[in-house]
Amino acid sequence: MAADELSRVFAALADPTRRDIVARLAVGDATVGELAAPYDVTVQAVSKHLRVLEDAGLVSRSREAQRRPVHLEAEVFDLMTKWIERYRRQAEERYRRLDDVLRSLPDDTPREGNPS
Repeated sequence: MAADELSRVFAALADPTRRDIVARLAVGDATVGELAAPYDVTVQAVSKHLRVLEDAGLVSRSREAQRRPVHLEAEVFDLMTKWIERYRRQAEERYRRLDDVLRSLPDDTPREGNPS
């Protein structure tokens, strides 16, 4: 996933309403009307949120007879997870090295909060 695509995904998820929509779609597909029901906004406002999520690749819409359900594209989360995991592993490695340094210090070395 290119950096600009990743930026669009994170930007889309920066909004709490869009995060809530994504959480609801994780349970199952829903129509725009069903997604708009719990909010005190118009269907058009929810449609705008969905357009941002669509542009980021997080959701898609299909046509089933008269229904147009919105579907969560879970593959995008796999890509985000891989990106996040890379930096989590790097941070863990830094902490492991710090732990090693701290373990190698002699026991009689004064530590913060221990007067000597």
